[in-house]
Amino acid sequence: MEETLEFPVLLRLIDQRSTAFRAAVASAPSLDVQVPTCPEWTLFDLVQHLGEGRRSWAATVAAGPTASARSASEGPAAPREREALLAWLAASTQQLLHALREAGPDRGCWTWWGTSQSPRTCGAVARHQLQEIAVHTYDAQVTLGAPQPLPDQVALDGVEEFLSTCCTTTAAWPHEPAAVDYHATEGRSWRNWLSADGARAARLPTPGTMPATAAVEDAADASARGTASELVLAFYGRVPVDSLKLDGDRRLFDLLIAWEPDE
Repeated sequence: MEETLEFPVLLRLIDQRSTAFRAAVASAPSLDVQVPTCPEWTLFDLVQHLGEGRRSWAATVAAGPTASARSASEGPAAPREREALLAWLAASTQQLLHALREAGPDRGCWTWWGTSQSPRTCGAVARHQLQEIAVHTYDAQVTLGAPQPLPDQVALDGVEEFLSTCCTTTAAWPHEPAAVDYHATEGRSWRNWLSADGARAARLPTPGTMPATAAVEDAADASARGTASELVLAFYGRVPVDSLKLDGDRRLFDLLIAWEPDE
């Protein structure tokens, strides 16, 4: 898929979403409140997860393209006192950003996505890190009772990033071939093709801008429509898929959620 966010923009947005996450944590009445969208976690657990994960990814990026597995988290454990915890979290973000800047977008990197359309590069890692931090920022805001939609720029790239990284594979689709479309009300659409050859995704041409190929002239078997933020939050299970406008064979969405191609 083309026209992804430029690397410096990704790094800036990672920093911005991390700042928004810390602001939510700073405003919470307690670090012991449960996170509704991650019910097994308290807010402290969510902060610890985000900070340790960014430190681990920083170490993985710094380890270079020859690393064969994700590197362990480095540095002190998450402190319990809120002010110290927020400082630890800010340092975690800066470790990640420093490692990404030093590596650059094109250097190879270990990733957990092996057979998807996303490349195994530091640029792809940065792109996915932005989405992880953005969704967890939403989690923290939900905990305060004040959820905000993902910023448009983050969410539009997030739909494409999720489809490319999490929904494409060379593993065979175990059901009848199908095509599923996702439409963002901001004016962008994507298609996920599912077949015995696996799953692949692409952005659909904007009507009137270029001739459509024969593949995209065919009607989709199912489609989902919502804002880009709603689509991303549905992908990550933060809002129900049924909250989107669904058309066609709705059973396909249940099959997609249940599909575990790596198992």
